[in-house]
Amino acid sequence: MKFLDEAKVYVRSGDGGNGCVAFRREKYIEFGGPSGGNGGRGGDVVIEAVDGLNTLIDYRYQQHFKAQKGTNGMGKDRHGANGKPIVLKVPVGTQVFDEDRETLIHDFTRLGETFVLSEGGNGGFGNAHFKSATNRAPRNANPGLPGEERWIWLRLKLIADAGLVGLPNAGKSTFLAAVSAARPKIADYPFTTLHPQLGVVNADGREFVLADIPGLIEGAHEGTGLGDRFLGHIERCRVLLHLVDATCEHAGKAYKTVRNELEAYGGALTDKVEIVALNKIDAVGPEELKKQKDRLKRAAKKTPLLISGAIGTGVKDALRALAEVVGEAPVSAKAKGAAQMEPWTV
Repeated sequence: MKFLDEAKVYVRSGDGGNGCVAFRREKYIEFGGPSGGNGGRGGDVVIEAVDGLNTLIDYRYQQHFKAQKGTNGMGKDRHGANGKPIVLKVPVGTQVFDEDRETLIHDFTRLGETFVLSEGGNGGFGNAHFKSATNRAPRNANPGLPGEERWIWLRLKLIADAGLVGLPNAGKSTFLAAVSAARPKIADYPFTTLHPQLGVVNADGREFVLADIPGLIEGAHEGTGLGDRFLGHIERCRVLLHLVDATCEHAGKAYKTVRNELEAYGGALTDKVEIVALNKIDAVGPEELKKQKDRLKRAAKKTPLLISGAIGTGVKDALRALAEVVGEAPVSAKAKGAAQMEPWTV
């Protein structure tokens, strides 16, 4: 199953049924009168956040969704049936935007949450509705009102408690694999991670969900590399763990590169609590480690943690620091359930 976090969808609610013009004609009934029924109401377009989904892949192969029309009214005062609504099922964390991709219509943050996106058209009145003391035999009826149609964008933002950020090859996937049951792809080349990963982490009996996104490089906000499209998946995180590779040329510059991209993206990412850690300390000597630590401390204006995801050095300290910010309760049980599911594969 491929990971898809954005989809464009066309929706249309059902038209209302037409009203009917009819008269009652039966033997031995001299004045039957009007008997045209009303049309039924068109079906609504409803979006529901359900369990068991962690991607928008369902909307890659089908983009058009139309609700059922209302049935026309009939004689003998028979009203038309209402059209059945159509329900679009999405994962928790999905946002619905208008066609301009900027106007937020609704944000699904709770399991079972529903939202009526487009209401069906009202059914037209039959001629029996217009009968009165002064109009005994009306011969007019109303047509049903048309439904609403529109294009919308669905965008998924994963719900996680903490997020991993850093340059490519900073060791984020290795760290996630070391602290959780997630099995992301790990290799010694940049952009190994091509889509977000979730993992449930246990730190001293406290569980929280950790999200790993593809690495950022300079110019990511302008589309360089994989761009910044995956940064939306850490917008809901309470804390960010910024990993810096100790084997890079300059730890301070590497830190500032990522921070500049977070600031250019917006979304209040730079306002979140940040824990800075110098990773891969087992791959450098003591003198180089001290030099990189001092560089990172000057750039981040805080003392970084020294960790190694490969051999586990300092990993527990980093998890405890994350757990203190996250608190005992995760953002939602849905986040934990999504992270425990089988990871996405391409």
